[in-house]
Amino acid sequence: MQASIRSAAQALTCLAMWTVAASSAAAATPPPLLKQENVSLALANELIGATLAACHADGRSAVVVVVDRGGNLLAVQRDDSVGPHNTQAAQRKAYTALSTKTPTRQLAANARANPDAQNLNTVESLLLIGGGVPLFSGKEVIGAIGVGGAGGASHDEGCALKAIAQVLSPSPENQVSN
Repeated sequence: MQASIRSAAQALTCLAMWTVAASSAAAATPPPLLKQENVSLALANELIGATLAACHADGRSAVVVVVDRGGNLLAVQRDDSVGPHNTQAAQRKAYTALSTKTPTRQLAANARANPDAQNLNTVESLLLIGGGVPLFSGKEVIGAIGVGGAGGASHDEGCALKAIAQVLSPSPENQVSN
């Protein structure tokens, strides 16, 4: 008899624990999902087209890369006459602009002027050459564009800025101080 009472007590204890666990799990709210804006493939392609058009209008050829907010390559186009090394440079410029939330030409100037920042050029994934520009939605970085092979940092950056002004609504965050 005592064995059956003990078994019944154990069964009731297990049932009570299971009920508490089940009701706690049902009552617990899941953590909120993180919602972030990002560059779409369609926007990346539009930015690339506008960038190449801006370079071509100045008689220049280029390679253009767009990365999303995570630094992932979304799209790339390279004019026929642009050297292959420029593709990797453009991607690294875009990644650098995204990662630092700063146009790469400005970042390079800041690094030259600040001895504490000069070692940034030793970070393998960063490239401190003008032509990378972060893309903003309001104050949020949603991706970046990188341009290479247009004939120098100021030309690379200029093509990107013209495209951003044309495709994205103007905002102070997208303006680069010279």
